[in-house]
Amino acid sequence: MSLPNDPVILLSYINTLLRDKYPSYEELCKSLCVSADDIEHKLNRIGYVYDPDTNSFR
Repeated sequence: MSLPNDPVILLSYINTLLRDKYPSYEELCKSLCVSADDIEHKLNRIGYVYDPDTNSFR
């Protein structure tokens, strides 16, 4: 599966998956076979970091 390239759309997509399907970011990455570092780098560039307490990027 290919993730959205646009960081704002990626943010929305990842947060929706975390809210609706995955109990943790680690499980999402493992299930989708994607690099956590790659996603974090893209979202960090627009000012978002993963918050494990809310299981979302904020």
